[in-house]
Amino acid sequence: MATSTNTSNNREHLFKVLVIGEFGVGKTSIIRRYVDGSFSPNYKLTIGVDFALKTLDWDTDTTVNLQLWDIAGHERFGHMTRVYYKYAIAAVIVFDLSRPATFDSIPKWLNDVNSKVMLTNEEPVPILVLANKCDVDDAQIDDDKIEQFCRTNNVIGWFRTSAKDNVNIDEAMKLLIDYILKLPADNQQPEEHISLPGHTGSDFTSGHTYEISFEEEDTPVKKQSSCCT
Repeated sequence: MATSTNTSNNREHLFKVLVIGEFGVGKTSIIRRYVDGSFSPNYKLTIGVDFALKTLDWDTDTTVNLQLWDIAGHERFGHMTRVYYKYAIAAVIVFDLSRPATFDSIPKWLNDVNSKVMLTNEEPVPILVLANKCDVDDAQIDDDKIEQFCRTNNVIGWFRTSAKDNVNIDEAMKLLIDYILKLPADNQQPEEHISLPGHTGSDFTSGHTYEISFEEEDTPVKKQSSCCT
């Protein structure tokens, strides 16, 4: 999802980016670290989806509002992902370096994204891979294996990250935003008014997080949350 507005000489963008992967890989921790610089080892399991907004003064003429959608990694929430993915312009797939099964699940997430959302020219949305928890001692997946996967699947890049120690998260997101900004305008998502359903978006400020629950299928209901779960 992408939209742009012009104020004087400043161009403002709003991009929707998915953050996906198996449960427990650190998606919420990465988002929290990136959005407000905090870390806690005690996040609860994400139910459905949370979302946070990061506002960046990209350069003197460009403001980027990055809407990060934290998608639950648990299998039982998978039936709603088509709703969550709608209008996303990119996706970040996260895995845990100490849990090889989370790396083996990346193709599933990649196929899920590619089957449910695409750019307006029907090309796949750009994908970034984060090899999280590089601070742990029992990392079991070597760089060559990750590199080969990314090269084979046209992933735009990958980083070893640590939400705990704040390693490479800003650098990874900078690469992703730079890639998105370089997409031809006619390949981006429709320039619709971007917000949560039934919301104007006017009070979305950097660092706010929201939990999205569902009363009925495909009927999102927003409630503000004090933490990103």
